[in-house]
Amino acid sequence: MNFFSFFWVPLFYLLWRLIYRKDYSGGVSAFFFGIVTALLQFLFGSIVTPGGFGFSRWLYGFVEIVSLPVLLPMLVCGGFVLLGALPKSADFADFALLWIMPVAVFRALSWGELRDPILLALVPVLWTALAVGIHFFISLIIARPKWYVIIPCLLGILFLPLAAPAVYWAFFSHQSVLGFAIFAAVIIPLLFSVIAGLLRFKGRQEAA
Repeated sequence: MNFFSFFWVPLFYLLWRLIYRKDYSGGVSAFFFGIVTALLQFLFGSIVTPGGFGFSRWLYGFVEIVSLPVLLPMLVCGGFVLLGALPKSADFADFALLWIMPVAVFRALSWGELRDPILLALVPVLWTALAVGIHFFISLIIARPKWYVIIPCLLGILFLPLAAPAVYWAFFSHQSVLGFAIFAAVIIPLLFSVIAGLLRFKGRQEAA
């Protein structure tokens, strides 16, 4: 499990770069901010203290474990786009995955002794599902800025960071059926994006 926690995000990032091949500036800054984030977490520890099995555990999952580590780079990337530091075609998932890499290494080291499959195996997948899923909805809004596209996409962007820590909470609370059900909903945009990317990659290979 430690091996999976160490290498899932970098390997998924390589797959993402392979199938989408988007080139833009910002990768260096994303990785640098990820290192800074990991150092700050090491120095200052947790912001939220985990509770039992209720709302405080979900909040801990949102802030410390699952959602905020992905939302932070997404917000920074969006800020760079608004300021003109990155183009409008910037790949939010690419930026977030690069940012998360140093954080993932730090978390793998700090969680290694716990040998908890929720933290070491499930959480890295949730990180990628959030990064790719939010990017998926943002891309749809940019590609087709119509109200009937924007509204469901905004709901999707809101749903993912709220549902992902609910997956962590459900498995922590030993509610596996609920956890698998929410997890299945969370990874749908990721699966769609990867399958679409692989089909495009196959098409490029056949055309070459």
